[in-house]
Amino acid sequence: MRSWTQLLPLAIGVVVVAGVTWLLLDGDVGLGRWLLAALILVHGVAHIAFVVPRPDAAPSTADSIEWPFDLGGSWLVDRIGIDPRAIRAAGRALTAITMATALLAAVATVGILVPADSWAGLVVALALSSALLLALAFSPTLVIGFAIDLALLWLALVSGWSPAG
Repeated sequence: MRSWTQLLPLAIGVVVVAGVTWLLLDGDVGLGRWLLAALILVHGVAHIAFVVPRPDAAPSTADSIEWPFDLGGSWLVDRIGIDPRAIRAAGRALTAITMATALLAAVATVGILVPADSWAGLVVALALSSALLLALAFSPTLVIGFAIDLALLWLALVSGWSPAG
């Protein structure tokens, strides 16, 4: 349960930034679009952790959080017996999709190069590919990523906000 308390500051930060972003978007303040674009991009780029080598760290202790981005340790390997190489290949593909859709959604958010009309579809693709990737390597530590994906889906499908509007 220690990992949950270690994640609390990050979770609070995400909620505060999301709240400020929503207030700016709801008030049609231009900074809101740029902040949302940055959040989308950072969320997508964070998924690179699934395909880079695990960082060298101090020995694991009771107070440390386990590295949650190890696709080779996926629950699908242990419970179903899927080959870890297949999980890693799927993870690499989902990481590429997630990062590409994050980049495209971010630039569509601020109206650069990508039409704003494609924003909702890109955000949905980002959230779904991210959620699939997070599910491949499920760890309670990744709950914040799932929450961000749900928030993005809500923003794109339910809220009525779009950069074109």
